[in-house]
Amino acid sequence: MANEALENIEEVLSAHKLSYADYEHMKQILGREPNLVEIGIFSAMWSEHCSYKSSKKYLNGFPTKAPWVIQGPGENAGVIDIGGGMAAVFKMESHNHPSYIEPFQGAATGVGGILRDIFTMGARPVANLNSLRFGDIEGNSDTAKYQRHLVKGVVEGIGSYGNCMGVPTIGGEMSFESCYNGNILVNAFSLGLAKSDEIFYGKAEGIGNPVIYVGSKTGRDGLGGAVMSSDSFTEESKKLRPTVQVGDPFTEKLLLEACLELFKTDYVIGIQDMGAAGLTSSSFEMAGRSGSGMVMHLDKVPAREEGMTPYEFMLSESQERMLICAKKGTEDKIIEIFHKWDLDASVIGEVTDTGRMELFWYGEKVADVPVDPVSEEAPILDRPTKRPEYLDEIAKVGIDDFEKVSNQEAFEKLLSSNDIIDKAWVYEQYDSMVQTNTQKHPGSLDASVIRVKENGCAIAMSSDCNPRYCYIDPFVGAAYAVMESGRNVAMSGATPLAITDCLNFGNPENPEVMWQFAQSCEGIKEACANMETPVVSGNVSLYNETNGVSIYPTPAIAMVGVNDDENRVLGSKFAKEGSKLLLLGDTTGEFGASLYMKELYNTVAGTLKEPDYTAEARLWEFVIKANKYGLLLSAKDVNIGGIAMAVAKMSALSGIGAEINTNFEDKRWVFDESQSRAIIEVDEDSLQEVAKLAMDLGLKVEAIGITGGDSLKIDDISMPLEELKDIYFGTFPKKIKADIVD
Repeated sequence: MANEALENIEEVLSAHKLSYADYEHMKQILGREPNLVEIGIFSAMWSEHCSYKSSKKYLNGFPTKAPWVIQGPGENAGVIDIGGGMAAVFKMESHNHPSYIEPFQGAATGVGGILRDIFTMGARPVANLNSLRFGDIEGNSDTAKYQRHLVKGVVEGIGSYGNCMGVPTIGGEMSFESCYNGNILVNAFSLGLAKSDEIFYGKAEGIGNPVIYVGSKTGRDGLGGAVMSSDSFTEESKKLRPTVQVGDPFTEKLLLEACLELFKTDYVIGIQDMGAAGLTSSSFEMAGRSGSGMVMHLDKVPAREEGMTPYEFMLSESQERMLICAKKGTEDKIIEIFHKWDLDASVIGEVTDTGRMELFWYGEKVADVPVDPVSEEAPILDRPTKRPEYLDEIAKVGIDDFEKVSNQEAFEKLLSSNDIIDKAWVYEQYDSMVQTNTQKHPGSLDASVIRVKENGCAIAMSSDCNPRYCYIDPFVGAAYAVMESGRNVAMSGATPLAITDCLNFGNPENPEVMWQFAQSCEGIKEACANMETPVVSGNVSLYNETNGVSIYPTPAIAMVGVNDDENRVLGSKFAKEGSKLLLLGDTTGEFGASLYMKELYNTVAGTLKEPDYTAEARLWEFVIKANKYGLLLSAKDVNIGGIAMAVAKMSALSGIGAEINTNFEDKRWVFDESQSRAIIEVDEDSLQEVAKLAMDLGLKVEAIGITGGDSLKIDDISMPLEELKDIYFGTFPKKIKADIVD
């Protein structure tokens, strides 16, 4: 076997982000010195991005089971039962580092990768969401100009790939904080549908069964991508363009259709997307899940470039590729299907019972690695944790420490903030209506919804996280993210069932970042257990740090729920004039990390109230039941910016004014961000029934106003409807298209 002694081993290890202790561990596993191909394999499989070595300790204990969960974490995507013999298959993943370096391709290949995770399971993708975080986009600084460039590139990349694939992008979230100036976050979510008894898994078993490579040819693009995403950024990182993959959505569309045609046969034992670490991770994961081994002949892998080496074949992250374990004797039939769709397909190996990955190059063995130890013995680090000192300082800060601002001035300031204004400039670049099943599209507030023709239900989904909350209290902030995403789903009339997550954090070598991560995981665990919404899939992205500055903790949560009746999807904007507006839940004057503090005082500080899961569950149950009984015209949760911003959005979107009187003891409370609240719109003749249902559930409900008129009035705030709409819809395009000349 090719096993020349490696010179400059320290340099080789450093280039692969491996320690000398890792090297000694490799030698122990192999019983000899590793060669360069094997070091590359260990490097990729033990990278933060593939092995979760810093995070695994805290991911254990996530609630992952429920009667409706068909497949939890550990596969390409999670699967839940949605009734009528149908299943929803979904997952969210990050493509943060590549998107900062090359925004169009980074975002596009993020979408491509998550789509492959979905259709690898045998599901046709039917809906995409995204969770996007950017830095400062306003002004003429180099940072603001680059951030605007990133926004434009990322949005174009997402839109281009999703639109070419014919998968609707139906919603998502976008927020802006200075902490993302050096590391933007691009989290892509996709959901697909399959028959619940026709799910495919990523396994390779059955001695002698062929291993078939299908899809695009392999090139050198994306080399070292998984390792690159497992380190912090510096100024040098902007030179890493070769580590960013290049996507081809037209090839992916062919791959999708070819795979779905293949799934109608009984030829497939297992199938795996080649994502991070490419052929390495896909082959090791497939063999590892079955406790089997594999022989692969790398010279048989279809190549796009001349002179590629075994090392490059194993670590390339070229896009639009799959690895299939097939039933022996079906090779020609499978190859015929992929050739019909103009795709490469080649038998490159077979399953063995050795428990080893044996790689050959024109007949010569170039690597021989035991499968299990690579994944089972990946380092699990117990990194030091330390509660950040800044928490004690910011906990003392409240809104009474600052000069009072009139509610009118505050309303105008918050309404035009980046977190509130409509992002139509973004979502109009996405095709949200393709496949003709979208019922709540981007911009329609709260959850996005599609109908399922096969069983007559509707699936609601929402991606949420408030990084400011997580900065001042990562435990409660993460729990709030679960509650908020579930609340949005409930506002559409659907029952929240399960989450996928994307845990975005800074440098895990910083004890304060590890403390934030640990706390966030505990918050998610507590909230998911209490709200009966298990985690079925997810992703961790660490090292979101540039020049020593880490991002705010950002555990993005995507909740999926089901409404049994596609005809009872509840809207989140005013339905008509003359209806009553009611506030559900308690308002207690919560301003910790609020939009009010950020926009008026440029401060992220304060404390968060402990989650009240009972109150949250009652709110969900009320809206879901009241919607089933036909008692509600619309429902909107109260979130950032409080009642004032919730009502402003409902009014702007519907083109209907409203008059609100809250009678709060402190007038500023119209901007308070107390949790577990919602505004509902009802007809006068439904008031008694609504009040009784709320009382039966122990839920506080009070009448606060009426819809109608050509202006919005909230206590001492007033704005003509036309001005409101102009600010809400017209501000973002002006900011993003800013071309300020010195």
